[in-house]
Amino acid sequence: MRPLRILTWHIHGSYLYYLTQSQHQFYLPVKPERPEGYGGRLGGLPWSDNVYDLPASEVKNLNFDCILFQSKRNYLEDQYEILSESQRQLPRIYLEHDPPRENPTNTRHIVDDPNILLVHVTHFNQLMWDNGCTPTRVIEHGVIVPEGIRYTGELEKGLVVVNGLRSRGRRLGADVFTRIRQEIPLDLVGMGSEKLDGLGEIPHHQLPAFASRYRFFFNPIRYTSLGLAICEAMMVGLPIIGLATTEMATVVENGVSGYVDTNLENLIFRMRQLLSNQNHAQNLSQGATQTAQKRFNIQRFINDWDATFKSVISPLSFVSGS
Repeated sequence: MRPLRILTWHIHGSYLYYLTQSQHQFYLPVKPERPEGYGGRLGGLPWSDNVYDLPASEVKNLNFDCILFQSKRNYLEDQYEILSESQRQLPRIYLEHDPPRENPTNTRHIVDDPNILLVHVTHFNQLMWDNGCTPTRVIEHGVIVPEGIRYTGELEKGLVVVNGLRSRGRRLGADVFTRIRQEIPLDLVGMGSEKLDGLGEIPHHQLPAFASRYRFFFNPIRYTSLGLAICEAMMVGLPIIGLATTEMATVVENGVSGYVDTNLENLIFRMRQLLSNQNHAQNLSQGATQTAQKRFNIQRFINDWDATFKSVISPLSFVSGS
């Protein structure tokens, strides 16, 4: 497959970094002051030379093979501002990063077009959205961790990685985190984590080594998409403890790679087990790594995206929306 020229926006930096591990050429529109969606090669990530910053005003002058939307604003506003009429007729994909927010079961996706492919990042998200007449596909996450970094678990603490936890409230589990931290030692990292006595933001490339020392990774989130931080933690080998909601219920196998439950007392019990028994934590670590290597393998992720790009440029039959 020849390298394709793909226009997309910088919406989720880590996801974009993993997406650009493929052979294709990615063009990111940039505006002065770099407002939301127009940040280009930002984020302190080691971008490859197949990722290009492009002044938004120049987008109409270039040829692309595919347009990849990643947000509501991209689809409803940005395309009409920076794309030409002919570019808006190119093969188009909408990458939906999240489950529906307004209503978990009855929210119609903003894309309702049989000529656009809607890609979801989890099967849970695909299930919960009303996709209308839009064809859909699921591409699960793929992640990379630096060579040689593996779980040690010597810190008798759990690690929580959530950006803006205090401001995002119950949906992201701020109350769950606060409740459990009263009984279990937990360190919180991420943007704005200082507001909950956390340790601040850890640069993406430093997070795997930083996380590897913790006994387990705790995800307090009630309702959101599967976080890349969870996939990365599993790839390093951290046992995962979290709520048995959304896609988490299919990712973590109890007693094999960690524990998920909807009963917080049960989760506290499992955390205490791991803090007091490092051998048990090491066994779960092996299960977490094996799961991640199989499910979140970066080559599988790249192959899935290659097949998806090919399908919209040389259309094949899509799975119907539901």
